[in-house]
Amino acid sequence: MNMTFQKRGETPARTFDEKLDLLAEVAVKVGLGLAHDQELVMTAPIEALPLVRRITRQAYKAGASIVTTLFTDEESTLLRFRHAPQSAFDVSTGWLFEGMARAFEKGAARLAIVGENPALLAGEDPDKVARANRARSGAYLPALKYIAGFEINWTIASFATAAWAKSVFPDDPAEIAVARLWHAIFAASRIDTIDPIADWKAHNENLHARASYLNDRSYSALHFRGPGTDLIVGLADDHFWAGGATRAKNGIVCNPNIPSEEVFTTPHRERTSGTVTSTKPLSYQGTLIEQISVRFEGGRIVEARAKTGGEVLNKVLDTDDGARRLGEVALVPHSSPIASGGLLFLNTLFDENAASHIALGQAYAKCIRGGGAMSEEQLAAKGANKSLIHIDWMIGSNAIDVDGIRKDGGAEPLMRKGEWAYG
Repeated sequence: MNMTFQKRGETPARTFDEKLDLLAEVAVKVGLGLAHDQELVMTAPIEALPLVRRITRQAYKAGASIVTTLFTDEESTLLRFRHAPQSAFDVSTGWLFEGMARAFEKGAARLAIVGENPALLAGEDPDKVARANRARSGAYLPALKYIAGFEINWTIASFATAAWAKSVFPDDPAEIAVARLWHAIFAASRIDTIDPIADWKAHNENLHARASYLNDRSYSALHFRGPGTDLIVGLADDHFWAGGATRAKNGIVCNPNIPSEEVFTTPHRERTSGTVTSTKPLSYQGTLIEQISVRFEGGRIVEARAKTGGEVLNKVLDTDDGARRLGEVALVPHSSPIASGGLLFLNTLFDENAASHIALGQAYAKCIRGGGAMSEEQLAAKGANKSLIHIDWMIGSNAIDVDGIRKDGGAEPLMRKGEWAYG
């Protein structure tokens, strides 16, 4: 008998297939918390088929009634931009998103696998890119409301595609780049721990403790200071901090992001002022936007520029009025496992969990106390923003300080040089 001995506390040696199996298990059990007899709607790039099949197996083992996967193909996306008529960029598959909304209305869970090429559309006409994104955002709104409102359990996981890996490791041969990216994904997703499910439970407890502290303090605003940044983010009335596992309105506990290192809440859409500079590039719908710098007045971005992708950024900001206002603010310590790894993933799912960040656009109703039962008008009265978009970009680093501003105007240190400064 061939036996492998392992020291207590030592990370077990696992094959790639074993790790991929564990990632699928974490996605279903931790990410989704999938319920017996629940339907699952999954989206994924075609390259992610090995993970899709594993997630499908785990979903059926968990009792899923049916699993439906919709695949995307980046080459087909490029063909559209290079050969479709001009009028094609003002339409989207509304019928598809309406069908997804109908599935969510009937109780289906949602899982997205990401792995897009961050620079896929870098060479394409920015006007076409902006129009296509605007059309898709509008068409997706019926489905998005079930996700943004946490009506259902949902999560996002990832797959290391070759194009994404080469963007992250441009100097490596494709095979090595993919292997290195998988290594980073498994580490960030806690797959390399002795018991990933148990590790996620402990991690969630830590995030919940951070959120509880912030809820107890009930600050009126946050003050971010550092190179190129002097920003006051006023918080919504009756805002609520969340992080880690959360209970959706259907009663199921899920982890919306795999990985996740943030605690987050809803800003007041009219109370952000000052300047802020991004600390990491933003990969948005195939365009890499670098060194973003904006100025807020009365909660609205009145000036915006970027070193690269600036034209796309400004077109995104013109999507609707809410696109220039904040829908989320999140705190992430610089010592988070993703930041500590020193790797720029060029993917928001990971990079937002390496740094404190803000999000333009749609707010989460769950981050207003009692928000799940409020109408859009009631949420707006609390300060929650409404938009077709929700785009996170990173503003934290080891050079950024954050203060919590009390209702009496006094300041308390929350973060110093990117690390928690209390407790």
